[in-house]
Amino acid sequence: MGLVGTVTVRDGGAALPHGFWAAVRVWLEKPQVANRRLCGAAIEAEGTVALLEGGEESPSFAAVWGSGGQGERVASAGAAELGRLWREVCAQLSSGHGHLPPLLTPWAGPGRRAEFRAVLRTLLPRARQADPPSPPTKELTVQDVYNGTVTFLPLEANSEGKYEIKKCNIYQIQLVCIKDEEWSVSIVAPFPEDWFSDGIVYPKLAWLGNELLSKLAKWSVEQKPSEFKSTLSLISVAKYSKVYQDLKEKYKEVVKVWPEVTDPEKFVYEDVAIATYLLILWEEERKEKGLTKKQSFVDLGCGNGLLVHILNNEGHSGRGIDVRRRKIWDMYGPGTHLEESTIMPGDTHLFPDTDWLIGNHSDELTPWIPVIAARSSYSCRYFVLPCCFFDFYGKYSRRQSKKTQYREYLDFVAQVGFVCGFNVEEDCLRIPSTKRVSLIGKSRTYPPTEHALIDKQITQYINNRQTCAVVMCDRKVAFNHKDHSDVCKEAGSELPENETETAGTIWMPGFQPRGKVEQIRNCASLPRDFVDDVVLSVANLLLNATPQKSCSDMHDGNTNTWNQGENLSLKEVAEHLNKETLKRLKSEYGGLQTLLKNNHQVFEGKEG
Repeated sequence: MGLVGTVTVRDGGAALPHGFWAAVRVWLEKPQVANRRLCGAAIEAEGTVALLEGGEESPSFAAVWGSGGQGERVASAGAAELGRLWREVCAQLSSGHGHLPPLLTPWAGPGRRAEFRAVLRTLLPRARQADPPSPPTKELTVQDVYNGTVTFLPLEANSEGKYEIKKCNIYQIQLVCIKDEEWSVSIVAPFPEDWFSDGIVYPKLAWLGNELLSKLAKWSVEQKPSEFKSTLSLISVAKYSKVYQDLKEKYKEVVKVWPEVTDPEKFVYEDVAIATYLLILWEEERKEKGLTKKQSFVDLGCGNGLLVHILNNEGHSGRGIDVRRRKIWDMYGPGTHLEESTIMPGDTHLFPDTDWLIGNHSDELTPWIPVIAARSSYSCRYFVLPCCFFDFYGKYSRRQSKKTQYREYLDFVAQVGFVCGFNVEEDCLRIPSTKRVSLIGKSRTYPPTEHALIDKQITQYINNRQTCAVVMCDRKVAFNHKDHSDVCKEAGSELPENETETAGTIWMPGFQPRGKVEQIRNCASLPRDFVDDVVLSVANLLLNATPQKSCSDMHDGNTNTWNQGENLSLKEVAEHLNKETLKRLKSEYGGLQTLLKNNHQVFEGKEG
């Protein structure tokens, strides 16, 4: 038995052992946050398993993908494989033969019914351009909550294609209470002499004892319930990883010829990731519904149009609409369908023959997309990825102090979907953005015969949002369309009958679409000499402030002293700038603070 490493954790807030198991869950579901050579893990099946003395076992496995159709079939296959592997574990423990390590034997003590949590997962290596792709690796993990251990058993396929437990690379994470508020987290390897490091899925034992152990200890006392779902919870992670790598390779040339001023690396690979998600989501939908024809779509507020270009290339008929044409549109060719047009929510902008509406950072159109989908046809679905915070009539105003602004806005957009009669699902995308939570309306909560009732409910809800912007119902995800009268109580009383009808062609006359000419107000368009003058003025102000701070450095016996500058608040800095400069900066988003942040090579900002 080899002790790889151990660390002591002090916990005055009684977060352990709950925090320990939350940290283990992070390592199971998101190993890439510790091991950068991985791009993720796919949990194929998991469930509670029991082991009685003598090796009798009674598995109860839970499927983890979907609640029907293809997702359920995949999960069932995973559960069957997990059950077979668990029977192999039980057989080895009861017979005393095989190569399971001694650290597993305390599972079934005399007369004690031992229950564990078994998880079958696939580790997905990150693709690297210089090397051939590494194959995914399967692993069986067994959590013993009673004893505070989780054991990782690597698997390999035999000549018949069935997976068996390997002897090498078995390790266990242990939590032990030393005394009150003091715990130890350890990693042990029963056969350290057999450990094989491939540098990707299995790093060296020293990495487990140093890097992984320190992260587990940190997560154990820092873990807080997440506001969001786990990443890619609605689709197969393994399938996503493969398709993403294929599309990334296919469209990598776009980065080299990107004509926009935006960062090509971020925007190209973000759109590739969103396209990957939609392609897999739609493929699974076709399998669930027994369809062969690929879904059609309209991307509202399509921006650079790359998402439309990829979806068109991958066989989905559809188009993108945006108020402003982009330079890159001309590079896509005739197979990509993009339109420069202003979208006003109303009867003239419905899409009755479209399967899916997409809102990818669609700004002021975001809350309207569920409404447009609901009124386009009973079969129309939607996907939105909210970013900037807009209500039906303008900027979104916060109404909940106990939530983050982002979480509150997501709840609002989800509520719009519920009011429109959709079963709304939430998922986190794997994209290089802080705003990566998507909301998906795939099915309805009401039969087609109740369309008029729901339509009236939608109109009432929109009018109430406009007439009473201060009051908002903080309701959870569960929304029953039969309770539509509760939603209408947001304004305190119902509007007159004639005001609850859909208002002609335009549903909200006060709606302000995005301007055709984009205003750049992040200080990027300010003249260079003006920016330089402000930077120099602020730099001199900080360097000449008293008391002066300095740092010394010994070099060749001489002491070199340099001035690193004083700390001043933004208010103090602003007081030393002239009124004309401040007036000019005030017209920019963020003003002085944004300009200083843009010059981060000179200034360091603290506490906002």
